Amino acid sequence: MPSFVPKALTIPMKSGAYHLEISSMASDLTLKKEIVEIGKRIWTRGYVASNDGNITAKLNDDTYLTTPTGVSKGFMTTEMIIKCDRAGAPISARKGFRPSSEIKMHLEVYKERPDVRAVVHAHPPYATSFAVAGIPLNKCVLPEAIIVIGSVPIAPYGLPSTMEIPEKIRPFIQTSDAILLANHGALTMGSSVLDAYHKMETLEHTASIVWKAIQLGNVNVLSPEERDRLMALRGQYNLTGRVSFFDAVPGGAASKVR
Repeated sequence: MPSFVPKALTIPMKSGAYHLEISSMASDLTLKKEIVEIGKRIWTRGYVASNDGNITAKLNDDTYLTTPTGVSKGFMTTEMIIKCDRAGAPISARKGFRPSSEIKMHLEVYKERPDVRAVVHAHPPYATSFAVAGIPLNKCVLPEAIIVIGSVPIAPYGLPSTMEIPEKIRPFIQTSDAILLANHGALTMGSSVLDAYHKMETLEHTASIVWKAIQLGNVNVLSPEERDRLMALRGQYNLTGRVSFFDAVPGGAASKVR
């Protein structure tokens, strides 16, 4: 005999019936677990230090989950994750926890890109070094990076925790799922928390390889023809999201990243 699992319960209370959406609660908890797991990964890999970075996930057009301010991403629990509205105001939060002031840039992404379901902000050392040096990762070098994140621009510097950062990243949100933040860090977005994290991992891996190639004295850039062939693979792999085209040197000539 098949078991019956209710999707909702109506619990009688003195103040009136309380309708509990079980499926919604399960979905919230699943996302919270994903956020906690990704928080541990970015902390373990050294993408954030101390209480740096933040992660958000979209529940619907009006509700989001976010990591709390003042908490190391390596030591979070699901109880610490906050539910907030589209203005960043808490809907439900454990006492003593509040959203990061940097949630503003996350909300800007969701406003501009309805397809995005999660955003990760971190300070991965190599990628952030390029952001500090003012060098965009826009050279056609690694096939995996070309296919997954494309050309990565640098958004101009904005004062953290203010509306300056949302304003600075706005021109790049429509065309890229990965953005370097000048003198600050990096931002990635995706169809899920894991997808946004994977793009952050790809970004940092790419930055580390390009940096090491620069130390060796040369970065070979693929030709425009190879770039176009690689970009065409996105369609074959049914990859979602947005990527910008790379700079490329005709004929695959050697080029130094400047």
